[in-house]
Amino acid sequence: MLRIGLLGAGRIGQIHGRNVAAHPGAELAGIADALPAAAEALAAETGAPVQAMDALLEDRGIDAVVIAAPTDLHADLIEAAVRAGKAVFCEKPVDLDAGRIRGCLDVVAAAGRPLMVGFNRRFDPSFAALKARLGAGEIGPVEMITILSRDPAPPPVSYIERSGGLFRDMMIHDFDMARFLLDEEPVEVFAAASCLVDPAIGAAGDVDTAAVTLKTAGGRIVQISNSRRATYGYDQRIEVHGEKGLLRAGNRRATTVEAATAEGYRCDPALDFFLERYREAYQAELDAFVDGVTNGRPLTPSGEDGFRAQVLADAASESWRAGSPVRLQAG
Repeated sequence: MLRIGLLGAGRIGQIHGRNVAAHPGAELAGIADALPAAAEALAAETGAPVQAMDALLEDRGIDAVVIAAPTDLHADLIEAAVRAGKAVFCEKPVDLDAGRIRGCLDVVAAAGRPLMVGFNRRFDPSFAALKARLGAGEIGPVEMITILSRDPAPPPVSYIERSGGLFRDMMIHDFDMARFLLDEEPVEVFAAASCLVDPAIGAAGDVDTAAVTLKTAGGRIVQISNSRRATYGYDQRIEVHGEKGLLRAGNRRATTVEAATAEGYRCDPALDFFLERYREAYQAELDAFVDGVTNGRPLTPSGEDGFRAQVLADAASESWRAGSPVRLQAG
């Protein structure tokens, strides 16, 4: 049994905590949160003990930690955990600054402990199947990828102000997915963005509507569309066009029931938000973490994946502000 400590018992931490507690190969061995009530509520539900963060990190009976604390704590907690000899799963991002991420990864490498970054969409059953079929050559070499991610409604402005912005907070998942599907690094980024949903988001210095084009050295193109508003539900779609055809992964709905009448066709809307849409993906990424740590297998997405997605997010932000493409080094 892999004994795992949880750092952070908020919305994401609760998902991970429940999944660890239910996992046949893991034990939720401790919960820490800056808000004692949050840790105590999850402890009452799972039976895990509450600990202070420092005590949990120093606990030699804990083999690994899941970091679901606020973003500005991630890099420091990763470093403290690997120095304490623990394997680490950390929610994205490692940090909002690419230089700080690189420094953190140097500490991880020196400690020799594994790190996995929580880009959970790689583990969505549909997206994972799409990737596998690409790898099997079903549509030949990839030529163009289209990724659409649209939230049902914007988060509070208080969240926007500390999120790092749409490119680093929301679209970073799509940058990682683009790299996951391409198997080739983008070398050019061009972003266009506006504030069309909530003027308060613009007043906070961010955007809520954006389109980004990525281009690889081999000429492959990725189009990414993000919006903080989708009146029809949580919109998550991918289309990959290749030499021999097309692969598409669509939205998830509550049921697949469809009604047809003289007035037309009706079906359920897309699922409400990421908690429902990616429930299976959160479970599958924990499976991968537990299996990798227990059996000594490499963990992916890795810290390097986190770094490269952040570089693309930074380049998109720079391109939007400059109104021109940004070139990146290949490899």
